[in-house]
Amino acid sequence: MTTFTVTGEIDPFLHVSLKKGDKIYCESGSMVMMEATLDLQGRMSGGLGQALIRRFANGESFFQQHIEATRGDGDCLLSPALPGAMEIVAVGEAQYILNDGAFVAATSDVALQVRTQGVGNALFGQSGGFFVMETAGKGQLVVSGFGTIFSLDVEPNKDLIIDNAHVVCWDKQLHYELSVTTGNPRQGGGLGGLLGNLVNSVTSGEGVVLRFSGRGKVYICSRNPSSFAKLMAKAGVAGA
Repeated sequence: MTTFTVTGEIDPFLHVSLKKGDKIYCESGSMVMMEATLDLQGRMSGGLGQALIRRFANGESFFQQHIEATRGDGDCLLSPALPGAMEIVAVGEAQYILNDGAFVAATSDVALQVRTQGVGNALFGQSGGFFVMETAGKGQLVVSGFGTIFSLDVEPNKDLIIDNAHVVCWDKQLHYELSVTTGNPRQGGGLGGLLGNLVNSVTSGEGVVLRFSGRGKVYICSRNPSSFAKLMAKAGVAGA
């Protein structure tokens, strides 16, 4: 049985221990080290159509790395693209929707499927555009977030409002909608209410938020990847 272990406190490795015959798949370029008993191949998971959608709609790699323990038990170390934590998520009773760039690795009995989402969520959010990644099957999934990862429990009549850029993944049974207001969406209707919400969004610095309702888990990260990208872009310009 494959065992995932997050090793290290700052920018940790994902330590994967495989028994002979075990298989995992992971994001392209995430393999750091593996023992000689393991084989690594690049494959299109889910076929050409799914691979194309992952690449052009979600920014994921066209090919994923597939690692198999073909000659005996073996270990490997994986690392995500962004600096930050990783979380091992049990998939089965709960299935999850992943934000862009969150996927690190999964056992072979977990599938990542592409599905469409509502036009409003697609146009105004950073949660995958018109397509989002959704898990299926039963096994283990590893996700990464920029900074520290924390899990939140959504309960009926206790909606959570989360900055969209800080969401890593969430239980697909949850209802979610994008909003530019952090208050009660039923207050201040009409054009005046919309303008008020937009002004509040700008002045508060929150921008677009996700409102979750129902029952299930949401995993969030402490840092905003978009802000990190802007800082790196500025550093690049300054150093040019």
